[in-house]
Amino acid sequence: MIKLKESEFKELTGYMKANYGINLTEKKLLIEGRLSNMIIEKGFTNFSDYLQFVFNDPSGNEINQLINKLTTNHTYFMREVEHFNYFRDTVMHYLESTCRNKDLRIWSAGCSSGEEPYTLAMIIADYFGNQKPMWNTKVLATDISQKVLEVAQMGLYSKDAVDTIPKYWRLKYFSKVDDENYQIGQEIKNEVIYRNFNLMTEIFPFKKKFHVIFCRNVMIYFEPKTKMELIKKFYDMTEIGGYLFLGHSESVNKNETNYKYIMPAVYRKG
Repeated sequence: MIKLKESEFKELTGYMKANYGINLTEKKLLIEGRLSNMIIEKGFTNFSDYLQFVFNDPSGNEINQLINKLTTNHTYFMREVEHFNYFRDTVMHYLESTCRNKDLRIWSAGCSSGEEPYTLAMIIADYFGNQKPMWNTKVLATDISQKVLEVAQMGLYSKDAVDTIPKYWRLKYFSKVDDENYQIGQEIKNEVIYRNFNLMTEIFPFKKKFHVIFCRNVMIYFEPKTKMELIKKFYDMTEIGGYLFLGHSESVNKNETNYKYIMPAVYRKG
């Protein structure tokens, strides 16, 4: 295993924090473990030469590969199910009654391999039923990792993964590929728009504000200052009456945000 010198460690962690908000200052062993074999395969014998290679790559492919190696993309269908139940039972009713132009704007920020946005799309499809064609309900799903976005767009999931969802969803929205895999149906796949996006972008480029933002278990490596700056940007991009869903380990001090606390890890813009 190639060892990280202190100067290399500072250079890499400083870069990840400044550009992506990810704090890896206590993850030296993780970095060495996840990158060493890849660095050797690329023909390098130390981190310094590898990092210069990454930083000078004009295509951006190398930095994408580095991000894929250093970020954890663990998710599954119906994760933190009480959030989805609240979205179905309360948020959807509110949106149906207030969105006069029938244009719902929902963002899954840090969507990973697609389970979250597809779950939202299935809930929406169920909720509106035959009225669905009258509504614009596309879900924007973004992630910093191009690798997981490609997995999400493919929409192929293991039997074990699909076993966590309601049986009628599996029958209605998935097709069985073989004994071990299921494919998300085109109807739901068409409802999700995937984009590569860095949440550390200084000014969000969206033309309209969102009614609902899901950003769950994304900020676990963020320092408090970076996290609160991001939440402020989310607030500015949320419609009045709109909701922000965070992961349960990412609670917000109510004195530090204008969002109103609704329930664990759920906030609303007044």
